[in-house]
Amino acid sequence: MRTSVPPTASYRPDPRHPALGEAFYDAVEAAPFPAEILRFRNDRWAARVGLDGLTDREWIAHFARFDPLPDNLTRPLALRYHGHQFRAYNPDLGDGRGFLYAQLRDDDGRLLDLGTKGSGRTPWSRGGDGRLTLKGGVREVLATEMLEAQGVYTSKTFSLVETGEALQRNDEPSPTRSSVLVRLSHGHIRIGTFQRLAAHDQIAEMRRLVDHCIAFYWPAAAEAADPVAGLFAHVITAVAETAADWWVAGFVHGVLNTDNTAITGESFDYGPWRFLPTLDPRFTAAYFDHSGLYSFGRQADSLYWNCERLASCLLELSNEAALTEALRGFEPAFWHRLVHRTCAKLGIASGDEQTDEIVRCFYEALHQTQIGYERCFFDLVGGARPERVGASPHRAAYAQDVWAPVLSALRNAPPTPATAALLDSAPLAADEPCTMLTADVEEIWDRIAEDDDWAPFEAKVRAIRDWGDAYRLLLPVTGPSRHSGGGPAA
Repeated sequence: MRTSVPPTASYRPDPRHPALGEAFYDAVEAAPFPAEILRFRNDRWAARVGLDGLTDREWIAHFARFDPLPDNLTRPLALRYHGHQFRAYNPDLGDGRGFLYAQLRDDDGRLLDLGTKGSGRTPWSRGGDGRLTLKGGVREVLATEMLEAQGVYTSKTFSLVETGEALQRNDEPSPTRSSVLVRLSHGHIRIGTFQRLAAHDQIAEMRRLVDHCIAFYWPAAAEAADPVAGLFAHVITAVAETAADWWVAGFVHGVLNTDNTAITGESFDYGPWRFLPTLDPRFTAAYFDHSGLYSFGRQADSLYWNCERLASCLLELSNEAALTEALRGFEPAFWHRLVHRTCAKLGIASGDEQTDEIVRCFYEALHQTQIGYERCFFDLVGGARPERVGASPHRAAYAQDVWAPVLSALRNAPPTPATAALLDSAPLAADEPCTMLTADVEEIWDRIAEDDDWAPFEAKVRAIRDWGDAYRLLLPVTGPSRHSGGGPAA
C-alpha cells in the first residue's frame, strides 16, 4: 500500500535529475526484503527536509520498500558514471547497489538527494548481490555522525533498516546480517559522471551536465568570463577544503577513486574508513591498499589527481590555460583551510603568518611525539592551558623540547569568542575526548552481533552529537552554499 507524507510546509520536493536525460541513468526497482527493522532514523535532518512527521511505519514504507515520496521521482534511478579505481580506468561502473530515490530542498534552499546503499541489483551490479551488510551500515552511520560533528562537509546517514538476509562476504565473518541505508547528500554528480560522457564523446550531454551543475550547485560560476572554468575553479576549492578538513579531523577515507569525488566537494561513500590513532602520514584505511596510494598523507594529492581528470574532461568546453590556472588554486586553498580549521579546533584566532607557523610546528610535534591525535586537540584547546596539559596522560610528552615553542605560541594566541563557552561545556569537562577509533567501532559492533544490543551504538551517537554541538561555533559545517548559494529553487 502506498503511503503519503503528512503535510508539512518544509517538505519541498524538487526532482531535477530526470531532466538531464536518459543518458545519465537507468530506471530500476528496489529489491524486496524479508524483514524491515528500523535501526536508525536521522530526525535532525528529517526536520530540515520536512520528513520529520513520518511515523516509523511510514518511514519504513519510504526508506525500506521505497514507495515514492509525494511529487517526487516515480521510480528510482541508478546513476551512470565511469571512474579511475586506484588510477586504473574502469568503464563498467555505475550505481551497482544503490539509486537516486528522491530530490528535495532543505531549509537553506539547497537541492539535496536521497540516495541508497544496499537497495538491490541494478544494470551496473557487475555480478554483485546489490546488498549492504549491517556492519557496513553501522559503520557509515558512525562515520557520517563523527565527521559532521567535526565540521566536515559530509553526506548524512538518513536511515538504516535491517533487512533480514544472510550475506556472504570475504572481508567479514559470514553469513552476516544485511541492511539498506539511505543517505542525504548534496548531489551525487561525481568526477566519474563527466568521465563517462568524455569516454563516449557525448559533448552535448557534457554541456548539459555543466549547465546543470552551475544552475543547481555552483551558480556563481555563471558570472565568470568562462563559466566552465569558473565551475572548475569552484570544484577545485571545495575539494581542496574537504581534503584539509579530513586532515584536521584525522580521517582517512580509504577509497579516493574518481567516482567517489563529488563536484560539490562533499565527502561521501564510506567503506574502509578509519580515524587516526596518532599522526602517521602512511596510515591507510583499506586493507587492499597495498601501495598506500590513499594513505592519510596522500589524500590531498589523490584528490588533486582526480581533479586533473575532471580538467581533461572539460577541455572540449573550455581551454587548457584557464583550467590549468584553476588547478593552481588547489594547494593554496588546501593550506588556507588547514590553517583556519586547525586554529578553530584549537580555539585560537587565525589569519596571519604567525598562526601559519604555529600550525606547522603543531603537526610536526604531534608527528614526532605520537600523542593521540584527538587527545592532543582535546588537551590543547583554548590555548594549551596548564591545567589541561597537566591533567593529560601525555603531560610527559608535552614536556619534550619539540612542544615548547608550540605551547608558548598557543598560550599567547588570542582565543576565539566561542572558546570560553566550549571550555565550560560537558564534553570538555570529561576525562577523555570523543573518539571513533577502530576499537570503538568493533566494541559497538560486537555488542550488536553477539547480543543484538544497540545501546552502545545509540549512546555513541548521542555522545558524538553532544561533542559536535559543543564544538559547533568553532567548527561550523560549510559547503557550496557558503561560496555561492544553493541554486535556484522550484
